[in-house]
Amino acid sequence: MLIFNHSSFVPFTLMGIPGLEPQHLWLSIPFSAMFLVILIGNGTVLFLVVTEPTLHTPMYLLLALLMVADLISTLALMPKLLCLFWFNDGDIAAKACFTQMFFIHGASVIRSALLVAMAFDRFVAVCEPLRYNAILSHSLVGRLGLMALTKGVLLILPMPVLLQQLTFCRVVIPHTYCDHMAVVKMACNHTRANRIYGLFVILLVVGLDLLLIGFSYALIIQAVIRLHSREASFKALNTCSAHLFVIAITYVPALFSSITHRIGHSVPPHTHILLANLYLLTPSVFNPVIYGIKMKEIRGKVAKCLCGG
Repeated sequence: MLIFNHSSFVPFTLMGIPGLEPQHLWLSIPFSAMFLVILIGNGTVLFLVVTEPTLHTPMYLLLALLMVADLISTLALMPKLLCLFWFNDGDIAAKACFTQMFFIHGASVIRSALLVAMAFDRFVAVCEPLRYNAILSHSLVGRLGLMALTKGVLLILPMPVLLQQLTFCRVVIPHTYCDHMAVVKMACNHTRANRIYGLFVILLVVGLDLLLIGFSYALIIQAVIRLHSREASFKALNTCSAHLFVIAITYVPALFSSITHRIGHSVPPHTHILLANLYLLTPSVFNPVIYGIKMKEIRGKVAKCLCGG
């Protein structure tokens, strides 16, 4: 049995999607399409928010930060994935693998923290509309963005650090990217600390963030119930619809992917790997679409750019 310690220069090898290796070239077509949609969609929304002074409001600034997190996650994932699908080149140096892991998982943590901040934004918009600008100042939005970045860095940085202390019996990773748990399973010594820390991050990020989002929406529902006008109630809920869609497409696949990694032994490997990729890409694909449809300011700016007005 070959054993590689953390100081070895032997690279890891990404297998891709186990059982679907002959279809990698065909699978590259939808993945390439998603890559282009993400770059164009998120890039367009980000460009509009940055260049249009009328969009420099708390809601759109938080949305711009979400677009940045989506782009970071996608750019960390897609180049190596397409290289694997197109050229069957799955080799990745250990340091590059750990770096990819840091950016992919770190961006996911930042995205989750920003969704909490956006839930707070919707709470203030519905429950304290007259004080919205006073509460959600630009400085507060900046602090929320900095907190999200700090959370992502501090929570994910220990993962590659702990992995560098392991000895690896295998270097072929049955995945399309350097997922934390997929790499942990390659080790041949005790990985209890790595597994416990990975579970701690999931509980802290998904569990706590969903709890905070749920608490915000409980207060929003209470405020909506107190409204006497049905039209006012519908308008208040409609302001939250885009955010609720994004929450659904972000957390549902993430929870399922995490559970199948630990207890879903009966789930076929290719199903799990495909879901893990979709969990990363789906929010990035649909976020600009959802917000573009629901927010008339963005629709108007996009139409103006397309028409040259």
